[in-house]
Amino acid sequence: MRYRLGSLLLLIYILVGLYLAWDRHYLTPTLLKQIAQALLAIFLWFLILLGVDLHIGGV
Repeated sequence: MRYRLGSLLLLIYILVGLYLAWDRHYLTPTLLKQIAQALLAIFLWFLILLGVDLHIGGV
């Protein structure tokens, strides 16, 4: 029970932080796109070796 309460509080803390960062323009759609592309490249690196373009949006 105590573990769940701690996890719930941590989740709420992170969600509030994300909301405030978005609201104060620390997080932008461009930054989120770059992070998504980086995560795709990290987890799907073998596709890059096969010549797959993992850029989101194509430009």
